[in-house]
Amino acid sequence: MTLPRFIGSEIYRHSSYGGGHPLRIPRVSTVMDLSRALGWLPKAAYLTSPRARMAALAHWHNAAYLEALQRAERRQSVSAEDRARYSLGTASNPVFPEMFRRPATAAGGSILAGELLATGGGVFHPAGGTHHGMPDRANGFCYLNDPVLGILSLRARGIRRVAYVDIDAHHPDGVAHAFCGDPDILMISVHEEGLWPRTGPIDDDAGGAAINLPVPRGFHDDEMAFVVEHLMAPAVARFAPDAVVLQCGADGVEEDPQAHLSMSNRAHLGVVSALRGVSPRFLVLGGGGYNPWSVGRLWTAVWGALAGQAVPDLLPPEAEAVLRDLQFPGNRRGRNPPEHWFNTLLDAPRGGPVRDSVKMRVSTILARRAIWV
Repeated sequence: MTLPRFIGSEIYRHSSYGGGHPLRIPRVSTVMDLSRALGWLPKAAYLTSPRARMAALAHWHNAAYLEALQRAERRQSVSAEDRARYSLGTASNPVFPEMFRRPATAAGGSILAGELLATGGGVFHPAGGTHHGMPDRANGFCYLNDPVLGILSLRARGIRRVAYVDIDAHHPDGVAHAFCGDPDILMISVHEEGLWPRTGPIDDDAGGAAINLPVPRGFHDDEMAFVVEHLMAPAVARFAPDAVVLQCGADGVEEDPQAHLSMSNRAHLGVVSALRGVSPRFLVLGGGGYNPWSVGRLWTAVWGALAGQAVPDLLPPEAEAVLRDLQFPGNRRGRNPPEHWFNTLLDAPRGGPVRDSVKMRVSTILARRAIWV
């Protein structure tokens, strides 16, 4: 692969969903700062994300919804009608000063990634991964759906077959809605069973376009490695995609407050390693992740893997200072953080026996798709 590119923006440093929201924490800015402190983000690798224009957003999103989203940002309030129709101004999708500009910047980053990947290579866009957004409404903290727009950007450049792999703890209902039945999209989602939005059961193949693997609570590194070896990697290789898009949500790690899985960040790096050589184009997006230390460390380690950097056993003082400056207000995990959240990137492995329930679910999918066995 050619030199990978990192897409970011300062808008994420200065905006927040509000003091009581899970996305009150810094995430992308932490990854930017930590990567620079490690010397992993030279100017040649970094691109500032453009803000997507309305016309580009309208390739998938409804024009009336986009106007309502802009109107809510401009007025800093929503009418009862707009709240009911577009799910704006709710606890999940609150009104805040950059509620259009911030998601439009994330969407612009994924659209730009599609342009950059036209000739091949790798792109990391940690602000991306807003996989719940629907064409005509906000959904699950997601006002827009940048993975869909990124895939459409790839297709606009003649890149037809796309494998979309999602390891966020939550099922990507917006992406599934967008590409249901599309034979040139393979969607693989590994998500926590029963977790919101409670979609993506194992028997839902989205018209043949999806593999849904709901996993039990406590799902750990060795179980993810089993899934990668026996299902994910063979399925993607058999599909022979022109591009792979990985939504690398960080909410599956054990310390995340929004889910109940037990992976270390090494499990995510294992997925990155397994997928990065399958296709000439590799786009890695962010997604969920609601503990500032775990998400910042995980996504920085992902960028290091893409950029060919060796992770040090202990972080240098400049990088450690970035992590020590973080706060996690209103959460017990922020009261007395363990020392390794400050001075390391990699978690200790969290493994164990692969449970029969995981093996059975993988076998069920393989039996239905016997061509991959």
